[in-house]
Amino acid sequence: MPRRRDAEVAIHCSDLSIARVARGGSTARVIDGVSFVLEHRAALALMGPTGAGKSSLAAVLAGADESGLAVVGGTAHVEGIPVRRPGRAHRLLTYYCGHLPQSAGARLPARLTVGEVIGEPITSRDRRVNQRALAVRVSALLDEMMLPLGVAAKYPYELSAGMRQRVAIARALVLQPRVLIADEPFANLDVEVRKAVRDAILRRRHDFGMAALVVTNDAEVVRELDADVLVLRGGHAVAYGHGTRDLLWTPSAEADRRLVGS
Repeated sequence: MPRRRDAEVAIHCSDLSIARVARGGSTARVIDGVSFVLEHRAALALMGPTGAGKSSLAAVLAGADESGLAVVGGTAHVEGIPVRRPGRAHRLLTYYCGHLPQSAGARLPARLTVGEVIGEPITSRDRRVNQRALAVRVSALLDEMMLPLGVAAKYPYELSAGMRQRVAIARALVLQPRVLIADEPFANLDVEVRKAVRDAILRRRHDFGMAALVVTNDAEVVRELDADVLVLRGGHAVAYGHGTRDLLWTPSAEADRRLVGS
């Protein structure tokens, strides 16, 4: 059964602008006036060239601690929580959001075992957690990600890139998030494993009403997730629609159709 919700939508952005503050105090806009709505159970793919601001937008919405990024205009709410100065609600924001950052598999804590890495979002909030129940949850996620249960006792550096990526995905899903914000979730995954990860996302959307915001330039990912698409260029939204073949483009962006034609 879907969870009861307080917010009408998963994510609501209105004229959102984000800047990166450099040393010396200078600022550069990385997102400028972006608006969109992501409904519960739905999926949205952020597409666009390198430097378009996709990863910065995803990080801010997830409440990630990204040094130098700040909301400088407009509003954004994730599950009803404002991302601009959320105050004490920041902890709740990071609980509701499962965040898979860019190159997540390569950024896993080196001194923790895989089991500890996956369970850390829980143990960091409650050190008195039932360890047996946690081990069962970690084992279920490993199985869902097509990883052998023995991996739980290993360290990330002992795994391949594809296995580390699956560990990072399991970590992002361990709290049964209301919103998954994932930056290139299918990186380094072969076809069979990719299908398992896709099914894990779809299952949570269907069973729990989870919404998914995915950064990708892979049209196949959009098709697999039956996602809406928001195309960014230079921090601006230049196209929006369902799938890659049903987009409404701004007049100046017609030449960028190649970005979603693969």
